[in-house]
Amino acid sequence: MAHLTRSSVSAIFVLLLVLLATVEAGEDQHCKTASLKFRGVCFSNSNCESVCKTEGNKGGECEGVRRRCICHTSCF
Repeated sequence: MAHLTRSSVSAIFVLLLVLLATVEAGEDQHCKTASLKFRGVCFSNSNCESVCKTEGNKGGECEGVRRRCICHTSCF
């Protein structure tokens, strides 16, 4: 088995850091929360989005088996 030198270990560590930073930068920076004002079963993404925006969120969409209106908010 080959022995890793200190410079090889450092290079691998730096490469891993770059890969992790790239993955995190590519992720969407929004969180999800259930709408407080939407009532009933959610069938229309545009209606859900409108209600979410009136609540001060970025948008929303119908999700899940129960078809709930889920709003997209900023993550802190």
